[in-house]
Amino acid sequence: MGGIIQNAARVLATVVVVACSSGFQAVAGEASCKKEDFESVVETAAASLRDLNSKNRPEFQEKLRALKDKRKWNHDEFVANAAPFVRDDKTEVYDKTTNDLLSDISSMGQQGSGLEAPDCAMLLELRARMKMLVDTQVAKWSYMFGKLNVELAK
Repeated sequence: MGGIIQNAARVLATVVVVACSSGFQAVAGEASCKKEDFESVVETAAASLRDLNSKNRPEFQEKLRALKDKRKWNHDEFVANAAPFVRDDKTEVYDKTTNDLLSDISSMGQQGSGLEAPDCAMLLELRARMKMLVDTQVAKWSYMFGKLNVELAK
């Protein structure tokens, strides 16, 4: 999980830099957007991802340790038997979705850097992609906790 979060942080930081350096201040249609709007979207999503990770990781690790103790696994057994709780076909789909969203967000930042005036529609799309990114990570954590809780209940 940490690698994806670190990758997300790098992409989000790039989008902030691009948004700031392009001097977004213009009006698109009736809506106006400024570089601060782009910064806010990115900062909010980054904070949500950090909070999600810092909240869930310790609890998840604690539950994995509880399962290790319950099953009386040694270290090697734990490493082998815990792997499916963090990596399986479904988590790979979540990871692919996350990476696709990060790629889209990065591309949007690169496209935005070439514009003289901000594209407020792009801001709306950026918000939507950031929300999907956070929602994907929420769903992944929920799925992983669900699998782990089922095993702990056995």
